[in-house]
Amino acid sequence: MKKQQIILIGGGVLLFCFVYFFGRTVPPKSKVTAKTQQAASPSAHEHSVDINTILTSSKQELTVEQQAYINQLETAVVRGDVKEQQIKVYKQIAAFWRDTAHLLLPYAYYTGQASKLENSEKSLTFAAHYFLGGLRQQGNPDLKHWMAEEAKELFEKALALNPNNDSTKIGLGSCYLFGNISSNPMEGIQLIREVSERDSSNIYAQFMLGLGAMESGQFDRAVERLNKVVAAEPKNLEAVLNLAEAYERKGDKANAIKWYEAGKKFFTEKEILDEIDSRIQQLKK
Repeated sequence: MKKQQIILIGGGVLLFCFVYFFGRTVPPKSKVTAKTQQAASPSAHEHSVDINTILTSSKQELTVEQQAYINQLETAVVRGDVKEQQIKVYKQIAAFWRDTAHLLLPYAYYTGQASKLENSEKSLTFAAHYFLGGLRQQGNPDLKHWMAEEAKELFEKALALNPNNDSTKIGLGSCYLFGNISSNPMEGIQLIREVSERDSSNIYAQFMLGLGAMESGQFDRAVERLNKVVAAEPKNLEAVLNLAEAYERKGDKANAIKWYEAGKKFFTEKEILDEIDSRIQQLKK
């Protein structure tokens, strides 16, 4: 079992929602094929996923009656010439994908579409952070890129309304950091550092910089950042498990064991506890 799976299974209500929806985010392989080649710049990588691909693939999982219902709602959006009517229909479509189909990507997309029409900071940042939380757990590089682009647009619109929102700046920077939407990930790091250097107590900034350091293999920096996070948020499961892994990957077995042990208190599921214990036993060898 991978660390992300452990986090998702045991991380409380919010992360339970990610399990519930992310269990079936990837359309059938015949429709979406992850590229195997890696490019230094996104322009060199032609991403095969767009919203039409996602919606078409997602609809194939619906019953005939459900397809008819969602097509009817989509037609209503096209006919609607009043913004409030379009917002209402987008929210209806989003609710269907969330509550009936249990598919995150269409839900997130239509939630984002509604937020763009509403153009309120609250709705835009909700949709943006939803995409960001999902893309960090997404393994398909094409879907990851698409989700990052969607989140980026929403964060940018929110920043236009409130340029001083640090959480939004960090979110936007994280899109660059984790979404492979630029050949220069420093664009994202600089946005987050701008916040952390001005406000060293901003735990969200420390957390994202810590995860970014993990991504780039800078485990000493990851340990430094993530220790600040767990000191301020001892119940932050993802920070605890990433800190354990950071210590493990830098060769500090004692501290890795310490934080894996700390992570066990979040779980009651035998499968997960056995997996963590197995990791600990390997470190003790």
